[in-house]
Amino acid sequence: MRKRSSRGRAALAVLAAAVLGVAGCDVMGGSSSAPEGTKARAAKPAPLWNRSPDSIAAVGDSITRGFDACTVLSDCPEVSWATGSDAKVDSLAVRLLGVAGAAERSWNYAVTGARMADLPEQMSQAAARDPQLVTVMAGANDACRSSAAAMTSVASFRADFEEALRTLRSSRPKAQVYVASVPNLKWLWSQGRTNPLGKQVWKLGICPSMLSDADDLTGAAVVRRDRVQQRVVEYNKVLKDVCAKDRRCRFDGGAVYGYRFGADQLSHWDWFHPSKDGQARLASIAYRTITASNPVA
Repeated sequence: MRKRSSRGRAALAVLAAAVLGVAGCDVMGGSSSAPEGTKARAAKPAPLWNRSPDSIAAVGDSITRGFDACTVLSDCPEVSWATGSDAKVDSLAVRLLGVAGAAERSWNYAVTGARMADLPEQMSQAAARDPQLVTVMAGANDACRSSAAAMTSVASFRADFEEALRTLRSSRPKAQVYVASVPNLKWLWSQGRTNPLGKQVWKLGICPSMLSDADDLTGAAVVRRDRVQQRVVEYNKVLKDVCAKDRRCRFDGGAVYGYRFGADQLSHWDWFHPSKDGQARLASIAYRTITASNPVA
């Protein structure tokens, strides 16, 4: 048999390399990597957090119902920071969905006077709507009891919040959750106590553990208010910790607690609940948290 020329051997080597390339194998027998163009065209996984949810359900207490923002001792849901329609508030729902979208695809299940123990039932109602986002603002009424001794324990608060999230997750595992911190109740006392009308309304039973005997600065009163304040701090730690365990939950990082409500942001009926302007500030905090590229650290 004749020996192949060097030119013939080179041609065979080129042909073999071409065949191996078509077969998609490398010299070690494994699959070759995909061409660069194929990699570029590969679909990217959807982000875990959707910064533009298409429907919203709100749960919580009187703040989310717009209590005392329009008339004394009355709900005013149209100015709710979460789902309201009032143009001056520019609610979270309006910012995310537009006016028409907010009217059609946002729902408010908050109840004035609700505590964290009431949240699982509200979550069940919210879940029935299959919302892409659920907003939570609750906890103030757990601290605002008839006395400091009557406040919800931290352990019970945690168990109730965990149950509320389990209730949602049992039927809506992919729903996103925004959790607002409990407001700084002692700050609200310090602002409202300078207003005679506000203090008269407080006597009707608004947050007695913090607001009763508003002008009493004796040692016992100071200790009582500090005890309530500390409980709020502990509640907020629970909200942060529990939310952090859920990949589709964002806590506001204490932004609501840290916000310094002034005269313009407080109801001129009770000087404790947010006014329309205060509701607008809450909407801004929520929108900023929800649309941020990354959650608050």
